[in-house]
Amino acid sequence: MHFLILIMLALCVGATGGAQAAGLALVGGKLYASPDAAAAERATILVEEGVIAAVGGPELAVPEGYEVLDVSGQVVVAGFWNSHVHFLEEPYRQAARKPAAGLSAALAAHFTRWGFTTVFDVASLPGDAIALRKRIALGEVIGPQILTVDAPFFPDHGTPVYVKDLFARLKVPTFEVKDAAAARARAAAQLGSGADGVKVFAGAIVAGEDGGIGVLPMKVPIARAVAAEAHKAGKPSFAHPTDFSGLQVAIDSGVDVLVHTTPNGGPWSAAFAKSLVAEDMALIPTLTLVEVEARREGLPDAILARGVAAASQQVKIFLEQGGQLLFGTDAGYTDVYDPLREYQLMAAAGMDWRQILASLTTHPSKRFGQSHRKGRVVAGMDADFVVLQVDPGTKVDAFAKVALTIRAGRVIHRP
Repeated sequence: MHFLILIMLALCVGATGGAQAAGLALVGGKLYASPDAAAAERATILVEEGVIAAVGGPELAVPEGYEVLDVSGQVVVAGFWNSHVHFLEEPYRQAARKPAAGLSAALAAHFTRWGFTTVFDVASLPGDAIALRKRIALGEVIGPQILTVDAPFFPDHGTPVYVKDLFARLKVPTFEVKDAAAARARAAAQLGSGADGVKVFAGAIVAGEDGGIGVLPMKVPIARAVAAEAHKAGKPSFAHPTDFSGLQVAIDSGVDVLVHTTPNGGPWSAAFAKSLVAEDMALIPTLTLVEVEARREGLPDAILARGVAAASQQVKIFLEQGGQLLFGTDAGYTDVYDPLREYQLMAAAGMDWRQILASLTTHPSKRFGQSHRKGRVVAGMDADFVVLQVDPGTKVDAFAKVALTIRAGRVIHRP
């Protein structure tokens, strides 16, 4: 996007707050207070100081001095979480020093326009996501709540082939870890510096000596040391599995969240999916990634279709066994920020609209320790909302038709 357009977008987003009001009221819309709640028609939602003060019907009076948003004919749900993003590319590199307007505009274009009030960065360059989060907290930059694992952990000699050249060009320090002691020390340092979790590459895609591509599993004691350090701090651990060997490393090391399916590893049996659920693992499907990678490599449509079918089978069987699914797009590694295709593929894999809504709201807020204040539209919770133009109960495409994004009672996206 041209820089001038980004600046204009930032100015428009910044202007949506308007004059200071005593509070905010959303009136007239259909409300789904949670994924399992019945629809409340013509709802009124009152917000004071970034928190939901009251939720009721048209009989709930709006106090004098409130800013009123008439959302009649639209649908209100809790703010969305994107639990798999990356702040790897421009303009997020060296975010501490980048112009605030450009960062605000990029966050609006990439995330908040799609309803994301919280994003979890699951690997970026050291310090960038934390710096961006600080600038949002200070009010310099307008954007979502940002959680981050900061830098990832790669196996020894296991920097993934698809980032090796980028990291060499940027002269970033190696993210490879040789032993459990080194892994534990770096995990403790990152968590102590503000990281909200850790991520291990349980299976890293690497180039072999013969020029071929293979998967290098991380040694279990190293992965276990990283995960244990996160758990000691009360933080989640993520794993990039790639194939079955990586899945086994993730299981044996006690990680909490699988950031991808493993379409190259064959179908998951019901017993295997049940074993993942028994370990209390969550899964981020990132089904669109399969299509993106296949097209990037110029693979035939038949192979692309087989890859999507394999990933979808794993999502379906995991769901059937009671697994917790989190929404995530891998945006920032890919350049696909529009989440529409992911919603469509999740539906095709057997998820109904309420299950998709749960993956966007209640599931991540529970998994990441914020269910006491995010994920539902009830009094006392953070005033994070998405106003949709269309009811998602009629078609899952509605999740991508965002009319307003509101974070902590402030409009941060308005078309």
